[in-house]
Amino acid sequence: MSMLPENPRVLALANQKGGVGKTTTAINLGTALAAVGEKVLVIDLDPQGNASTGLGIERRDRGLSTYDVLSGDCELDEAIKETAVNRLWVAPSTMDLLGLELEIASSGDRAFRLRNAIQNLTRSRLYQDIGFTYVLVDCPPSLNLLTINALAASHSILVPLQCEFFALEGLSQLLSTVEQVRNALNGELTIHGIVLTMYDSRNNLSAQVVADVRETMGDAVYETVIPRNVRISEAPSYGKPALLYDLKCAGSQAYLKLASEIIQRERDLRRVAA
Repeated sequence: MSMLPENPRVLALANQKGGVGKTTTAINLGTALAAVGEKVLVIDLDPQGNASTGLGIERRDRGLSTYDVLSGDCELDEAIKETAVNRLWVAPSTMDLLGLELEIASSGDRAFRLRNAIQNLTRSRLYQDIGFTYVLVDCPPSLNLLTINALAASHSILVPLQCEFFALEGLSQLLSTVEQVRNALNGELTIHGIVLTMYDSRNNLSAQVVADVRETMGDAVYETVIPRNVRISEAPSYGKPALLYDLKCAGSQAYLKLASEIIQRERDLRRVAA
């Protein structure tokens, strides 16, 4: 298969466990990157469509979606919508994605539908006009064909990990899947980092989980830890990222720090590659 385009940088947000803050991270990291000047596209690959809702795209307004893109009915640039956040766009999803796996199961390019769509996007007029610098792919909470498509299309994977007792359980399965994708579908795929989410400073267990994950995964874990935060939880019901809902809250400030850390890692990676 052809190499991934150097730009934009494509990051898949994946964890087969639900409720770990994956979609929350996609929404708020995308907003934070846009706030510091990056031009960001969030691709919603979760049939639940929560990233689309959290970015203010009502279900009735979605029109063309990532289902239409992956089924071959339209190009990615046709499905992209502006959000209320400057420099942030989204390709929304719908429940139709639930049936996609069966529809394309016998197709020879079934694992590369998203990669091909992103490559076509970089040749589109929309890309020439905007020049996306980051693409964040919000994956469903399972290691299915949609997640495989995201990993095959991405430079790196970002893993949200909840600060709970079973945090490391299942991580080995995800890392094994990443290794399989690297060997079979995408030799460029790397672990960009692991972000610890829902940290509760009043809970001794949270601190122990942070220590355990750092000991196990070392430098793969970002320095930034995302706190458990009421304002982050409230924001999606208003169709807004937390950074628009309450910029000064601890959660918003943490995502701004994470964005800076991710940009710095990208610079370091490029320096090493050069």
